[in-house]
Amino acid sequence: MTGAEIGGVSLGTAIVLLGAAVGAVVALTFFVAVVKGFLYICRPNEILIFSGRKHTLPNGQSTGYKVVRRGWAVRIPILETVNRMDMRLFMVEVTVGNAYSKSGIPLDVKAIANVKISNNPAHVRNAVERFLGTNPQQIAVVARQTLEGVLREVLAQLTPEEVNEDRLKFAETLKQHAQDDFDKLGLELDVLKVQHVSDEQQYLQNLGRARIALMIRDAQNAENEANQKIAEEQAAARQRAESAQKKAEATVLTKRNQLRGELAKMEAQAKSIENEAAIAAETARSTAEQELQRLRGELEKLRLECDVVLPAAAARQAAEARARGEAAPLVENGRAAAEALKLVSAEWKAAGKNGREVYLLQQLRSFVEAAVARVAQTEIGELNIVDGGDGQAYAAFVANFPAAVARVMSETAHAVGLDIRALVGSREVGR
Repeated sequence: MTGAEIGGVSLGTAIVLLGAAVGAVVALTFFVAVVKGFLYICRPNEILIFSGRKHTLPNGQSTGYKVVRRGWAVRIPILETVNRMDMRLFMVEVTVGNAYSKSGIPLDVKAIANVKISNNPAHVRNAVERFLGTNPQQIAVVARQTLEGVLREVLAQLTPEEVNEDRLKFAETLKQHAQDDFDKLGLELDVLKVQHVSDEQQYLQNLGRARIALMIRDAQNAENEANQKIAEEQAAARQRAESAQKKAEATVLTKRNQLRGELAKMEAQAKSIENEAAIAAETARSTAEQELQRLRGELEKLRLECDVVLPAAAARQAAEARARGEAAPLVENGRAAAEALKLVSAEWKAAGKNGREVYLLQQLRSFVEAAVARVAQTEIGELNIVDGGDGQAYAAFVANFPAAVARVMSETAHAVGLDIRALVGSREVGR
């Protein structure tokens, strides 16, 4: 490899390639500059007017310019020039003084409008032909003068009352009358608002006063009618309330009378039941008292028999025996005792197997007296008898005394090996 070669490529070739690259860059830069100088992009708030060449419209007319409303277009050098028109809104203040209305009253009207270049293809060429190269302030002057003329024209067709009462309708009427003039100018009336309407003779103010007076009068009349209606409703409500109260009081009085009747009826039934219960209780008490007296008599009879009759008989027999014993000498006593024992033995032998039982039956009285005396020694500190009203409780208690005596006799006989019931029973059978 020689010094004239770099990486296998000769120096001349490298210079040629470098020159070609630089030329390509320069050509590209030049092309971009040319395109940038002749390519126009239309922004959303503007229109482009390409002038210099003839263009045929859709209706067949021929014009010397072309309107571009959106997108982009290329200007032909030397043959065409390009202008931009701003389509943004601009404000127009409209003031009209001493404009005579339909009734001959001069009015002062102040309004404000928002105007812009129309984007309607049928009208935008009018704006191009009239306002191309002018600024928005100059367009606003033309729009204001047009609106003032239209405003005077509309005021001459309306009364002050119509202008002042319905301003929205007034504004719409203005827009309708101004539409033809603005279409010819290529302008579009976006918004129109009437801000103020007045007159030097104070006709509207006096009209407002009269209407205010009428409104005040109507309001007072309405208030009076409302107050009267309220008073009538209150009176009717008061009357209904009093009627309802009287009706309620009558109902309460009726219910109270019914309640008193029911209470009286229930009290009469209660007194009747109470009297019947008292009579039944008195009858039961009398019956129980009679039964009690009967039982007391029997008890007293038994008590006298136990306390007086039986002890007296026993004392008598003891006295007789003691007298006989004291009267006879001891020998006679012994002889008599031997004789008695002999007689007893003879009698037991003669009686056979029933002799013992006969002897015991002879001694049964003493045995009973001993049992009665044993039961009579029993002491009861306090006893409460609850009677059911038929007198059976006390009778049952009194009947416990013979039962107690029988129980003592039974236990005593059992202790000495006797059967009193069998003994008495066999005796009765023998009889």
